[in-house]
Amino acid sequence: MRNPVQIMLLAALSLGGVSAAAQPSRPNVILIFADDISARELPVYGSSVWTDPWSKDSSDPRFRARTPALDRLAEEGCWITNAWASTVCSPSRAMMMTGRYAHLHKWWDNKDKGNYRNTDGRLTTWPLYESSPLQLGHVAQRAGYATYWAGKTQMAGDLTRFGFDEGCFTPGNLSDRDNPYTDFKMEMKPVNGKKVLVNSDTGEPLDTYLQHGWYWNPHVRLMNQPGSPKFCWWPNTEESREQFGLNTYGPDVELDFVFEFMERQQDAGKPFFIYHTSHLGHDAFDWFNPDSDSKWPGTPVIEWKDGRYFRTEPHVTGDKGDYDTHGTVTGPGVHNHINYLDYQVWQYRKKLAELGIADNTVLIFCADNGTSGYGKHNADRQKGTHVPLIMYAPGMTKHGRQDVLVNMSDFLPTLAELAGTPIPEDYEINGESLVPFLFSEKSEHRDWIYGYQGNKQIIRGRHVLRDGFGKWWDVSTSPENLISFPRIDDWTAVSDAHRKERDALKAILPRFDLHASAPDAPGVPARKTQPVLPKQNASRNG
Repeated sequence: MRNPVQIMLLAALSLGGVSAAAQPSRPNVILIFADDISARELPVYGSSVWTDPWSKDSSDPRFRARTPALDRLAEEGCWITNAWASTVCSPSRAMMMTGRYAHLHKWWDNKDKGNYRNTDGRLTTWPLYESSPLQLGHVAQRAGYATYWAGKTQMAGDLTRFGFDEGCFTPGNLSDRDNPYTDFKMEMKPVNGKKVLVNSDTGEPLDTYLQHGWYWNPHVRLMNQPGSPKFCWWPNTEESREQFGLNTYGPDVELDFVFEFMERQQDAGKPFFIYHTSHLGHDAFDWFNPDSDSKWPGTPVIEWKDGRYFRTEPHVTGDKGDYDTHGTVTGPGVHNHINYLDYQVWQYRKKLAELGIADNTVLIFCADNGTSGYGKHNADRQKGTHVPLIMYAPGMTKHGRQDVLVNMSDFLPTLAELAGTPIPEDYEINGESLVPFLFSEKSEHRDWIYGYQGNKQIIRGRHVLRDGFGKWWDVSTSPENLISFPRIDDWTAVSDAHRKERDALKAILPRFDLHASAPDAPGVPARKTQPVLPKQNASRNG
């Protein structure tokens, strides 16, 4: 007997998209987009090397993430060996949200975003809803879904125009500086006649980048929360203000609001789309340990035991840079962030079971670019682009390891097909729906995948890869560390299949190679000079 998801998918595939009213069993979709996590960091990928708390390559088992919930998701669903994003946050999120590459949306790099002339005639960053008016949130809304955006945004423009009904942002952007509830923030202040970045908690100058606290004692802004203004700071009630403080952990707050939203939609009988763009994985200043030499502050202590997670309630005391966590916060390291993401995936699945909708919900876990210090801002081979991707949907035919190629651009058409919302034929997207691959006997998904970093283009097929420096690599087999591919210097020494694929990939690239000729919105005067790109592996808010 087919389950509701299969019935919906067959209807969408056979009819090419039907009305929302005709699809009462359309699946809920939860998309978890983690931050700065390379595929090699997850045990399921089997890499012999991962990242230690000080951004060094390591094979030390102490710093290996432990992911029982994601491992189970990968077994019951599937995991993709070669999923690509871009090399850094902003262009990757643009690719995910729009289903397009930078030749269309013009977000080439974190500090290299295309300009347009706004209604006031001023040149400013081209918002994605202007360049690409059909995005993930819009697709879901068109299909009658309730939509929620949780976590990091890092989007230019009006956050209400991205297709999300509600949101919990930690925080929305660095311009949100009026939060009265926490001093875990940074400010530029004059010191001895110079502007200096200062820790608002201690008053001491800092040698880091401007940021808010999005983990402990976090900055949280709500959008369209029922009973509250369109935008408001959280805590927003007397009860939540009493509970808020040093022991409040931003990723927990996000999930609390997501679950409350899910409950409301379940009560209303309405399908939902959750876009959870967690900060977990991203480096951050450690307010509990201002002198820490690790990029990743600790998380609440969790333990996997007897097939479930147990969480230790945080107990942090102190003030002004002198804090005691009393053993309730882990040590630093990206592996602890991944462990906490695993805990949250377990919480999601537990909640879905409690609501009785586990058999009608698609759950996707992926990340926006490679790990800071290894892959982030790195156009070498696929260091920056290779991210984890684990997917589960009831009724899917694919399980476990899948040796296929997937781009983050593929999720917009995938969501559209799941929801039964056709994309207009004259609207260009660069992604390909995963539905035919996931729910049939189809053995391949797409022939090539693509990434970018400013003017650097990165592309690969099944046999060869061209990195951002124009070097070619033989990727027909995967090395133990997932990156030490043989470089191709002599094309006569490789197979005819390698050469044919090289030629095919070279023919594709000119379509997207518009950074020099058209970096901005149509009609914007040509730039006199191109922006200076950040140094490779620079750790900045992205």
